[in-house]
Amino acid sequence: MKSAEDSQDFEQFRADLEAVERKIAGEIDPGVRALVVAGAVFALLFSLVLPHAGKARGFDVILYDAAAQTEHIGLPSRVFEWFVVVFGIGFSLLALTTRRWVLAWIAVAGSAIGSVFGVFSIWHRNTPGLGNYHGAGPGIGLILSTIAIMVLTFHWIRVVWSRTSVHLAAEEQRRIAAAEAEERDHRRLFGDK
Repeated sequence: MKSAEDSQDFEQFRADLEAVERKIAGEIDPGVRALVVAGAVFALLFSLVLPHAGKARGFDVILYDAAAQTEHIGLPSRVFEWFVVVFGIGFSLLALTTRRWVLAWIAVAGSAIGSVFGVFSIWHRNTPGLGNYHGAGPGIGLILSTIAIMVLTFHWIRVVWSRTSVHLAAEEQRRIAAAEAEERDHRRLFGDK
């Protein structure tokens, strides 16, 4: 009679335990890395006001205004700056404030692709264009934002792949509870006491 009551008590709380575990599994705990991520996001924001190439700043590249057109800013640089703004700054800030695992994964994926475009943008600024055109090389803003988005990618990867002690404790608790429920069912089924 006692085991049946214990089983009902456990079943009553099983849904609560599973809901708590799902909630915990959907969250990240960046710990000290949050400071590094925040610093990299600040560096990306700062790089938008620095020269990207020649007199064109990061904001000029995003808006593709007259300064960017004068400096012959190409598509790789424009794509890179949009990846910086959307994923490096936008999704990183969202992931840091909400601590949602999904947002952190979106931030890391976009930052990784942005890193490739950053290196490609630096290479693109160093190669001659059509008609052997030589424009201004990569500016400090482009170099800083490329390094910052690489640092951001590295640290986001470490955050989303790490399992916190809370995750591990919740999984262990669920395994223990499932083993106890299985043992009770086994005893009840075979009449063992």
